[in-house]
Amino acid sequence: MSKVLIINPILYTAETNEIPRVDSIKDTMIYTMCLGFLRAGHEVTLIAAEDYRPVRGERYDFPVLWFPTVCRKLFMPRCFPYMPGIRSYLRKHKEYDIIVTSEVFATWSYTAARVAPKKTLIWHELAAYNNMLHKIPAKFWYRFVARFLMRRARVVPRSAQAGAFIRQFMPRVETETIDHGVDLEKFPVSERKERDNSFAVVSQLIPRKRISHTIEAFAQFVKTGQESYSLHIIGAGEEETALRQLVKKAGIEERVIFHGRLSHEELLPIVAACKALLVSTKKDNNMVSIVESIAVGTPVVTTSVPYNAAYIRREELGIVEDGWSAETLARIVAENDRYVKNCLAYRNYLSNVSCAERFLALVK
Repeated sequence: MSKVLIINPILYTAETNEIPRVDSIKDTMIYTMCLGFLRAGHEVTLIAAEDYRPVRGERYDFPVLWFPTVCRKLFMPRCFPYMPGIRSYLRKHKEYDIIVTSEVFATWSYTAARVAPKKTLIWHELAAYNNMLHKIPAKFWYRFVARFLMRRARVVPRSAQAGAFIRQFMPRVETETIDHGVDLEKFPVSERKERDNSFAVVSQLIPRKRISHTIEAFAQFVKTGQESYSLHIIGAGEEETALRQLVKKAGIEERVIFHGRLSHEELLPIVAACKALLVSTKKDNNMVSIVESIAVGTPVVTTSVPYNAAYIRREELGIVEDGWSAETLARIVAENDRYVKNCLAYRNYLSNVSCAERFLALVK
């Protein structure tokens, strides 16, 4: 049994500096990953930023330590928090066998790489410079801080793109990639032999997600004689009113259902019964919604933007096509059985336990 420390201060995405407070963190990606280590038979502790502590107290399956952030105007908690308490904690607590931190461009990863470089694995997702302040801080960090001061730590990329990017700056980058894991206990495979005539979107309703493109392509698909199909839009955001107007203008109000924000328990049966998850994003890294869709056996239609697109194309877990259209939807429907079968064959590789075991194999 190993003792594992996970440092992941940013638990979920905040589009502005006003970080929304949630009731629970148990649906977050990193909590699921911690469960993977726990179920693989190891002790795990999570360090997160105080700014993301739920508004209500909740019990966790493992210790969660909340560290306060400082200098918040310079080190904004939504994207680049600074928690000086991590350094003294690592110096005092030397019992951990492995320390997994999120991102090379991160103050906490720098601290771990300096205090305990032999134990530190930096789980890296970004495949480009962070856009903050015209990319100047990120360029300085990667070219000088990472290259010279963090070089003794090992890096585990979350995608092939992330690996290619970070190898420019750090010498110890693993060849194996480890994506976000999912809790397969929460993602049972539907025993239904026939899927509904429907598609799903699971996303914030914001401009970069390009939900309008999805609606337009679906409207054209319906007009090709597919009037029995429905589109489930799961999520909330600033564009909801405009998207509802677009649906009305396209004359498909009876075919599009806006569910708002749903819990995993509520959304999973919808996604599991669909023909495909639809993704039109123009800016994203690894998307958890894609991993979760594959885990329930639902193929994905996506642009090439998400880093997940590489293995979706390689393993034929759906269709990767920039500017996908109604014709693309017709293809995913026509070959749905094959894509579903491929997703079900791949899902065990995406489990949080499998991901945890691959991390631990790196330090044996």
